[in-house]
Amino acid sequence: MTSRPRFGRLLTAMVTPFDTEGSLDLERGAELANRLFDNGSDALVVCGTTGESPTVNYDQKIELFRTVLEGAGTRGAIIANVGDNCTADSVAFAQKVEKLGVDAVMAVTPYYNKPPQEGLYRHFKAIAESVDVPVILYNIPGRCVINIEPDTILRLAHDVENIVAVKQANADLAQVKRIVEEAPDGFELLSGDDALTLPMMELGGTGVISVLSHVAGPSVKAMIEYFLAGDAEKAHQLEDILMPLADALFMTANPIMVKDALAIEGFPVGGVRLPLVEPTREQHEKLVNIMNETFAKLQTL
Repeated sequence: MTSRPRFGRLLTAMVTPFDTEGSLDLERGAELANRLFDNGSDALVVCGTTGESPTVNYDQKIELFRTVLEGAGTRGAIIANVGDNCTADSVAFAQKVEKLGVDAVMAVTPYYNKPPQEGLYRHFKAIAESVDVPVILYNIPGRCVINIEPDTILRLAHDVENIVAVKQANADLAQVKRIVEEAPDGFELLSGDDALTLPMMELGGTGVISVLSHVAGPSVKAMIEYFLAGDAEKAHQLEDILMPLADALFMTANPIMVKDALAIEGFPVGGVRLPLVEPTREQHEKLVNIMNETFAKLQTL
């Protein structure tokens, strides 16, 4: 395991705040970024899946990146999602975003057009070679239909110097083990699923890009720190308490429920943009109950 990960152990996939008209709420974006750092985040991933990237256009993304950098960028790494399913667009956007001063960029698996593995290799290589900042691969087959196979991840890790990590939202731990064991020194594997944070760290992963940290950041941080200190029992005790809430945040399409959770906590960040919709009354009430149960249990530790 990397002893000193480049971006930290707890990275948060930040939601994108909107106002009542559905426009970007940049002031709230800066406030949220600082709130996340206050609650244990080491770095922020801005305008990824949780940030509703498919419905935030390029100009709006630039505004959001700039706002977060100016409002909280001295407190931890700011990682901008630049990936799209068109390689040329992704390259051009990555080059534009790099000039803002972000610490790294993330690029998701191209979705819908289902490229073969050689296409994935060339896509990510083109993006990485177009910029000087570090690049994080984002492997999420549940949304993109295809998996970046371990052979492809390892090939990119060895061939392209500034491809430094993968966000692995794939529950196949055999693939995690292989990537960790065969990647070059310094290459990091970050869990892309809160439920897999400890299982992946047990295999050598360096941390998590979390959604749960929006509402339980200190506890997620404590879980990771207990694990690193060798107190697996305490780490898993926290995991057992936190996982029902982590699951509840995904009872419908992300980030519907985490935005609702922030509102429940008294820090509203607006709704979601179509085609996403607000949670049902039943979903909201279920989330309230699980949050209450989770925080009550955390108080007993």
